[in-house]
Amino acid sequence: MNSILQCLSHSALVREYFLSKKYKMDLSNTSKMQGRLAEEFASLLNDMWSGRHDTVSPNKFKSAVAKSAPRFVGYSQQDSQEFLRFFMEGLHEDLNTGKKGKRKIEEPPKGYTDLQLAEHRWNGYTSYDNSTIVDIFVGLLKSTLTCSVCDHKSVTFDPFWDLSLPLPRSKSSGLNLLSCFAEFTQEEILDGDEKPTCENCKKRQKCTKQFSIERFPPILVLHLKRFSEVRYRTKLSTKVDFPIENLDLSDLSSHSHSCTPKYDLVGVSNHSGNTFSGHYIAYCKVGSRWHRFSDSSVSSISRSDIVSSEAYVLFYERQRPS
Repeated sequence: MNSILQCLSHSALVREYFLSKKYKMDLSNTSKMQGRLAEEFASLLNDMWSGRHDTVSPNKFKSAVAKSAPRFVGYSQQDSQEFLRFFMEGLHEDLNTGKKGKRKIEEPPKGYTDLQLAEHRWNGYTSYDNSTIVDIFVGLLKSTLTCSVCDHKSVTFDPFWDLSLPLPRSKSSGLNLLSCFAEFTQEEILDGDEKPTCENCKKRQKCTKQFSIERFPPILVLHLKRFSEVRYRTKLSTKVDFPIENLDLSDLSSHSHSCTPKYDLVGVSNHSGNTFSGHYIAYCKVGSRWHRFSDSSVSSISRSDIVSSEAYVLFYERQRPS
């Protein structure tokens, strides 16, 4: 939990939203926690950045988290990516100004272009899920299904809070973030029991499926899938090289003609140890320098030490136009 809180607090968009108290205008009294999770997070950030404390204990915040999700009761180690996902959704629920009630999915008019379909999907999603947390963290993934018989293409768009990237096992060395993205976006063959129904053929056909990114969020969270659940839980300790500045995802964009944003790294949640015991440590950018946060211990870290085989969750912030 601590490593994720450090990464979030060093993400300027998140910190500014809560420290400026803008979040108070969005608090929901109909959420499960009735705004308490957001209030406790704001209080924690205020303590962390007030300059009055060398260390801050997140006890009240942890109590709010445990009340919202009993699985986080106690002090046993929790998966940082699972905690992040829960916490982001909990914050969003506390700050959601979207429509209430049963969700109605409106089918798009026939003849829409892919761009229009994407806009229709995004507008439909944000009509119910409308918060600054969504504005900051949620992107849109495009899935293209191509029929092997008639070559018809059908597309769907789905919001994502983070992207879980597989680690290619065929490469024991020279693995980098873009090769993980290549694994994530490579064409998948759907055959046999997985055959989908082709919209054009009106029958189940062998198809290929491929992902691309339609909408890039201001903060892009990347989860390196180090833990495998095949037979028993194992951890991959492969070192993945990732850029600290100027992450360029042009090759993954749905729009080859548009200007794809570049990203700079602002935080890393690292996991040391094995699947049964371990410890999470955060590396965060403070101004122009990097620091290592391990519970109550803080120290400077060299840029050359940021990329390691323990990197687990990466926080990238979109560069602002110059």
